[in-house]
Amino acid sequence: MLDYTEYTKMLIGMIAIINPIGTIPIFMSLTSHMDHAERDHVAKMAPPSVFIILVVSMLIGEFILDFFGITISSFRVAGGILIMLMAMAMMNGKTSQIKQTKAEQKESEKKESITVVPLAIPLLAGPGAISTIILYTHKGEGFLHFLLVGLILLIVSAILYLCFRSVRYISKYLSQTGVNVFTRIMGLILAAVAIEFLANGLKGLFPVLA
Repeated sequence: MLDYTEYTKMLIGMIAIINPIGTIPIFMSLTSHMDHAERDHVAKMAPPSVFIILVVSMLIGEFILDFFGITISSFRVAGGILIMLMAMAMMNGKTSQIKQTKAEQKESEKKESITVVPLAIPLLAGPGAISTIILYTHKGEGFLHFLLVGLILLIVSAILYLCFRSVRYISKYLSQTGVNVFTRIMGLILAAVAIEFLANGLKGLFPVLA
């Protein structure tokens, strides 16, 4: 059983990587053609979709690694590099193309339903979030550990829901500059998470470094 401070770090890391405040302009852009009822429907359905995707990743992620013969140390290094690329984009006030490419963005603007694709995946529960939750799950074992990691995902999904449901009010008071400042702060936290993954992965691959 991990110390509760570790679970607090996990919660902060997941909030940083999903970045609910930073996703608000994207949410507004994707739902700009919708009326209030349709936008509210997307706001209600996207967070549960994110929660389900990440819980499934939590439960079967390690099995997939074992199936392909990938060690957790190698996955830590790969995940750390991926998260670092996302963090660098966020520190520049941008959305990483790891989450969504320009082609995917154009395609999403034409979709009638954007709740699951591209909003839930890959924008929110993208490669970075999925790899992070797999690595967090591997940090401990037992039913209580899985329960606490699941609770973290539930809290993040609840924050996401509150942000989306409050988007009309938040947009009145939060400028693009404010969003960029928040995104850069989250990017800095994410960079620290990435370095921790990289360091632990390299120590696992090269024990001499320990």
